[in-house]
Amino acid sequence: MSSSPHSPPFRAEHIGSLLRPEELVQHRYGVADGSKTSDSLIAVEQNAIKDVIKLQQDCGIHSLTNGEYSRHMFWGTFFETLDGMDEVNLQEGGYDQSIFRAYAPDVKSFMHAKTIPNSVTVATGKISHTGKSSFLPELEYMKTLLPKEQWKGRISNSRSRALLGKEISTTLDLLPLISFTNRYHFRYAPGRAYAKGVYANDNEYFEDVAKAYQVELKILYDNGLRNAQVDDPNLAYFCSDAMLQGWKEDPANFQSSDVQFETYLRFYNDCFKRPEDFHLGIHLCRGNYVGSKHFSEGAYDRIASKLFNDLNVSTYYLEYDTPRAGGFEPLKSLPMNKNVVVGVVTSKFPQLEDKKDMVDRVYMAADYVAEGSGQSREQALDRLCVSPQCGFASHAEGNALGYEDMRKKLQLVRAIADEIWPGQE
Repeated sequence: MSSSPHSPPFRAEHIGSLLRPEELVQHRYGVADGSKTSDSLIAVEQNAIKDVIKLQQDCGIHSLTNGEYSRHMFWGTFFETLDGMDEVNLQEGGYDQSIFRAYAPDVKSFMHAKTIPNSVTVATGKISHTGKSSFLPELEYMKTLLPKEQWKGRISNSRSRALLGKEISTTLDLLPLISFTNRYHFRYAPGRAYAKGVYANDNEYFEDVAKAYQVELKILYDNGLRNAQVDDPNLAYFCSDAMLQGWKEDPANFQSSDVQFETYLRFYNDCFKRPEDFHLGIHLCRGNYVGSKHFSEGAYDRIASKLFNDLNVSTYYLEYDTPRAGGFEPLKSLPMNKNVVVGVVTSKFPQLEDKKDMVDRVYMAADYVAEGSGQSREQALDRLCVSPQCGFASHAEGNALGYEDMRKKLQLVRAIADEIWPGQE
């Protein structure tokens, strides 16, 4: 069994999204309401990206991202730009609310607030990739901001980490693409992810989505991408007692939640087919919505063994800032050729964690990894890194903390890493 790859991941990581300056937020809303042009947004975005790169550099972060400043929500527009996919929420008359799984944690939260999700994309025709990547422009712009000799391990573009060739390291925000591949499946009732007559079953739908994913990854790989991170809250929802009970009680489900989870892992592996030198990681959390809202809770115990052993990724970026994610015991199931980035610093609230407490928590996580693999703590630490629990602004408005609070959190992550792994990126 080969050893786990490093750089990426870096000892001091972050998940991608960073608080946006108010000028950028308001300008994007101006484009949405027609008071500003889309062309005028480009310069505002690019200036903000330059500033946020400097922030990360000043904090000692080596996996630089664009902060997700070029999008409104973390998942981007991958699915929306595929042939065959249609944003039915934009159609005249809207859509039938029964399309949703009412117990899907994010959907349940929206409905409790007497709102319904306004991003509703389904397959109304056979799905295929257009041949044009919606993420490539983000990557290409990031490459213009640093000298080529600094590309290795430096450029990131939020939710995915990217290594360009043997020299370039970039992180590209591939959320829907390299984020949860089941974005527009899990939240919908059985058979509602595609219009009647388009696909006979989920397997046909998954097959076409996987082919589109593979095309996207190839485009990015051919342009130098060597490392990416998938952002996937949906898999963490299978840790939730409330969601699992809802699933069990839903007469429309044709298979158990365990079987569905296993089906998603096989589907993901089809999506993630890639060259051996393409490092891929996945981030799991329980929601990170406007105002620091989460959607679910539950420990990783239920899914850890299958998640760590059956999913074809090298690194797991895991939420671990509150008790709602459970303890570190599930890390005993981590294979010896895989890494875990423990998200012990919260990105949701301004209170700054105590450095010693966070260092001790990383050591505790390492002890469970060591126990599961028969290693020493020092050996296990070679497969660990540290980060905030999620991004700081998965949605444009961001979480309930300020820009300087975010800076201090990133500096803390760097300080934790420096104490545990002195001299390492």
